[in-house]
Amino acid sequence: MSRAETTEAEPAEDMREGATAGAVRRPGPLWSLGLLRSELLITFRRWRTLALLGVLAAVPVLIGIAVKIETGDSSSGGPGGPGGGGGDAGPAFIAQVTNNGLFLVFTALAATLPFFLPMAIGVIAGDAIAGEANAGTLRYLLVAPAGRTRLLLTKYATVLAFCLVATLVVALSALTVGALLFPLGDVTTISGTTIGFADGLGRALLIALVVAASLTGVAALGLFVSTLTSSGIAAMATTVGLLTTVQILDQIPQLHAIQPYLFSHYWLSFADLVRDPVYWDDLVKNLGLQALYAAVFGSAAWARFTAKDITA
Repeated sequence: MSRAETTEAEPAEDMREGATAGAVRRPGPLWSLGLLRSELLITFRRWRTLALLGVLAAVPVLIGIAVKIETGDSSSGGPGGPGGGGGDAGPAFIAQVTNNGLFLVFTALAATLPFFLPMAIGVIAGDAIAGEANAGTLRYLLVAPAGRTRLLLTKYATVLAFCLVATLVVALSALTVGALLFPLGDVTTISGTTIGFADGLGRALLIALVVAASLTGVAALGLFVSTLTSSGIAAMATTVGLLTTVQILDQIPQLHAIQPYLFSHYWLSFADLVRDPVYWDDLVKNLGLQALYAAVFGSAAWARFTAKDITA
């Protein structure tokens, strides 16, 4: 889990150490890019990261097989039909999977966004700073003249890259399984109109990008938690616990007054991209809310990290 435990990342670590040693005089943009590249290599070569991506890729496979078996047992076409709102995204999409495998992409993203995707982001973000402190490498990273701000931005950029990769893994896995198990063709939108397959594929890509952007607030929250402790496990557990708590609060009717301010409230608004015409109101609110969370918790992480006494 720590940097010392990931032997497969040793070449990347050597690169970063070399960049650190060679950049003592004057770190510039190329040095920053080298640091980012090294962080990306280290993160995506860890077995933990690969395991998380493997689990995410398996979810669309399980959903596709389940739908295929269900349609084999019954020709009813599944419960529900096209209809309303982001909250009904899962049922509305899954009812269309047997007619068009592209809907498995929408279904898989709707299934993973409430828990699996944010949990994976919470693990990576929670370990970003705390994992370095726990492994005893954080102090050595700060010896270079990169500064704490540069290092923190590099860590956050790495977590954002994981947000994008994790979302695309789910989408590509779902598209592959959908193409293998179900027919592909023109897409019937939630509004009842029909758009071409190419247009539907473009909307699927846009939805994946929106889902990835929806996780930026979680990434900033996890990074802030990671600056509060020197235990990677504690930071990951705390971040995942906060995610679960927010999800529960978002389901309690009596708390409707505060729910629009919870970062998960508009997550499923991506379903509006499968309407014709597209409804942009909730999508804009979602992206604005994520930007707000990213700014608030990113600033809090910076304030904490720049003032933190690094002893490990």
